[in-house]
Amino acid sequence: MSVVELFCDVDDFCQMFEPVYQAELVAAGLRERQRTGELCLSEIMTILIGFHQSHYRNFKSYYLSEVWQHQQAEFPKLVSYPRFVALTPHALIPLCAYLSSLFGECTGVSFIDSTKLSVCHNLRIQQHRVFEGLAARGKSSTGWFFGFKLHLVFNDRGELLDFILAAGNVHDVKALPRLAKRVWGKLFGDKGYISGKLLGELLAEHNVQLITRLKSNMRNQLMPLADKLLLRKRVIIETIIDQLKNISQIEHTRHRSPINFLVNVVCGLIAYCHQPTKPSLSPEISRALLPA
Repeated sequence: MSVVELFCDVDDFCQMFEPVYQAELVAAGLRERQRTGELCLSEIMTILIGFHQSHYRNFKSYYLSEVWQHQQAEFPKLVSYPRFVALTPHALIPLCAYLSSLFGECTGVSFIDSTKLSVCHNLRIQQHRVFEGLAARGKSSTGWFFGFKLHLVFNDRGELLDFILAAGNVHDVKALPRLAKRVWGKLFGDKGYISGKLLGELLAEHNVQLITRLKSNMRNQLMPLADKLLLRKRVIIETIIDQLKNISQIEHTRHRSPINFLVNVVCGLIAYCHQPTKPSLSPEISRALLPA
């Protein structure tokens, strides 16, 4: 998606969202007056999202080398880099609202998984202060880390349905009830989401059937062939997470504040939602295995 196309889509959203948002802030007493800045909200959001669609590995290089030097025509009232960084936190809530507008529709078959978001190297945990009281030590399949867990739910077309950000020491099972509210039908996950108590609750309250592989100490159970084949296709969410980390760059350890960390994660998810092609099940498999 080009910068112009991205700006048009973001600006259309802001035209509807911003008046309501500003009125809510004034009514809550969080803002007494509103002054017009050099950059409008849609321009700030476009630049933030554009970074996650680029090949740059850090935002400062992107802003100074790409936006400042080559996009002056698109953003004629650019501000200095320190000033833009100061404006970034004001875009967090609008970015979250914009991301929710890009969520896909549940098709009856969904895939759930979590991934770690480290905020510092393990050797620097004792000296780390940016996320003190927020991040925590956790363990993933690749080892111990200090940071957060990002829980993601996608449909069979690779469209994002919902997400939850939790501390690194929070068990995966605790994210299930909230994420189940956005889906119906069959939900395929890994062994970390196994919970005998929740299986019945999800089916009774949310009409969601959780399907996972069995742990080594569990009794073997019969599974329909279609479910077994779909469980094998759960690897598409691993591909999506790989793209989020290596293309959309949702993980790095250079954050200076928790708000900028959240902005980085949300913008990375938005950039993924705008990808023209996403990892998904082929139409032939969908027609053969998905419920009618």
